[in-house]
Amino acid sequence: MAKTNAFKILILLFLVNCASAQIQKKSPLFITLKKQDSLFFERGFNQCDLEYLEKIVASDLKFYHDQSGFQNKKQFFKNTREYICPDSHKKPIRKLQKGSLAVFPLYNNGKLYGAIQKGVHNFYIREKDKGDVWTNTAKFTSVWTKNNEDWILNEVLSYDHQKPGTKNEQLSPLNQLLSDNNVPAMGIGVIENGKLTKVQVYGSLDGKETAPYNTIFKVASLTKPVFAFTVLQLIDKGLLDLDEPLYKYWIDPDIKNDERHKKLTPRIILSHQTGFPNWRYLEKAKKLEFQFDPGTKYQYSGEGFEYLRKAIENKFSKKIEEMTKELVFEPANMTDTRFWWDTTMDETRYAQNFDKNGNKIPTKKYYKANAAANLLTTVEDYGRFLEYVMNTTSLSENLFSEMTKQQVNLSDDNYFGLGWQILTNFSKKEYGLIHTGKDPGVSTLAIIFPKSGNGYLIFLNGDNVDAVYEEVLSKDFYLGQELWSKR
Repeated sequence: MAKTNAFKILILLFLVNCASAQIQKKSPLFITLKKQDSLFFERGFNQCDLEYLEKIVASDLKFYHDQSGFQNKKQFFKNTREYICPDSHKKPIRKLQKGSLAVFPLYNNGKLYGAIQKGVHNFYIREKDKGDVWTNTAKFTSVWTKNNEDWILNEVLSYDHQKPGTKNEQLSPLNQLLSDNNVPAMGIGVIENGKLTKVQVYGSLDGKETAPYNTIFKVASLTKPVFAFTVLQLIDKGLLDLDEPLYKYWIDPDIKNDERHKKLTPRIILSHQTGFPNWRYLEKAKKLEFQFDPGTKYQYSGEGFEYLRKAIENKFSKKIEEMTKELVFEPANMTDTRFWWDTTMDETRYAQNFDKNGNKIPTKKYYKANAAANLLTTVEDYGRFLEYVMNTTSLSENLFSEMTKQQVNLSDDNYFGLGWQILTNFSKKEYGLIHTGKDPGVSTLAIIFPKSGNGYLIFLNGDNVDAVYEEVLSKDFYLGQELWSKR
């Protein structure tokens, strides 16, 4: 799984509806955070009260600006003194765009510890003879945490700076969002109460051709949960054991002389504890090697999943395509998914991939299966897979518990199970299973909440995706509004 940055995780924490819906604008927390925002910008930005700023800004402040780059606290104060607060007849002024503010609480074991705040700023130059002249508009997202009764500003994102009137008014807000970030297409799926209820695809396949409802996306590492579930099905049927040594079926030539290969099992591989690197070709020696003893700690590894694929293919004398079709694709009613560019692939529906500058990346076609990457699928098909994973009849109760068991600790409230990362920082004892995928021109995300039966799925065919994720994940799309006006 591509590394998910801390901010993206914070956004995900309020997706589960029992814990994190946007709070009402009349609630005490909203009013408190609105006051904090007002004081921060009115006293700190507009009036240049640097002593006040010093009190409410965290010592490890992270300030991300899409034009002036990243700033820590020291740089933030330096820039504020030099560019915002000089003695001049022209003074930058910020005003909150009316109605744009939203607040999302952050909980830990049911206790409020912070909040995410987002909105839109309008910036002006205040001139003594001309008044306030509107210069640009930008979106902002802030992360506040509580220190006893005080609120401290920890992270700020300031992005999508636009001059007044520069937006293409003919585009819908979501299509405009994609256009602004050089991401041609976006597919979104929503699962409610264990059922896929919403599927929508926005944008274009290649910057020109409208992306259809059944657009085919390359989903990178979202291949791994599909493969993992295939292996779990084999285990559930008694055809393979979770702790069965794999050396009886496969030993990679690179490690045949290292006795540690005898420790490799499906459990160790599916929880990323093999000791392998992600990919051997990224290593200096270009060979597969153990970097630590299997089963002793976590290290994300595509090599591990490929190792397991070769072992089970040898054990059953079947290709992974056959086994997955029988055990996952058919029971989940996934009719438009494949591991590689086989004869059923409809290239006219493929979402071409683009870099951060909006340049098309040449399509690389794969002609053999990989257990860790390159799956080709649609939002609807992968949504059906997520449905199937949460279906109480898809796995035995014991094996489902093993899949969602905290096999290895990654960090606080963050674990890895069998094929899924596990997030536990939710109220009402909810937990989330999450996986992402990242390749050049590919960014994908799937998260499900087994107790509530809810889930979310996002496919993007571009590299410049952070602002897209932030905007999309911070809206309660499953309730309706623009996203679901058409299926």
